Amino acid sequence: MSHEYALYGHFSEKLDVFSFRILLLEIVSGKNNALFYHCENSLTLAQWIWELCKEGSGVEVIDASVRETCQIHEALRCIHVGLLCVQEAPADRPTMSLAIHMLEAEEGTSLPPSKEPAFSTSRNSSPVTIYSKNVVTITLPEPR
Repeated sequence: MSHEYALYGHFSEKLDVFSFRILLLEIVSGKNNALFYHCENSLTLAQWIWELCKEGSGVEVIDASVRETCQIHEALRCIHVGLLCVQEAPADRPTMSLAIHMLEAEEGTSLPPSKEPAFSTSRNSSPVTIYSKNVVTITLPEPR
């Protein structure tokens, strides 16, 4: 969920692109965003990826099961576009059409630099109880 919607209830055309990054980053990393913080020192998936990319170790983000057979430059481009889609300020995020265009661009095409992702601080909440044996989410209705 985007920063502006979660905190202020502001809806914009950039909400879809914020959610699109989940697809990109989960597919490339092979990690489930919802369950990620259980195993990685309470970092969010976006923060873990940001930290690795900042250190120049973006290749480590790529799922080990496909790392040897995939086109590394394409996977790194997906990661970069994913990080652009999760920028804190909606104005800094690409539109969906621009995100798709960036993914389809030629290898030599440069992308704008990404900034630190929104919600990149560590999660300090209590552990979440998982009610599913097959990692399918279950919504528990709670009043506001």
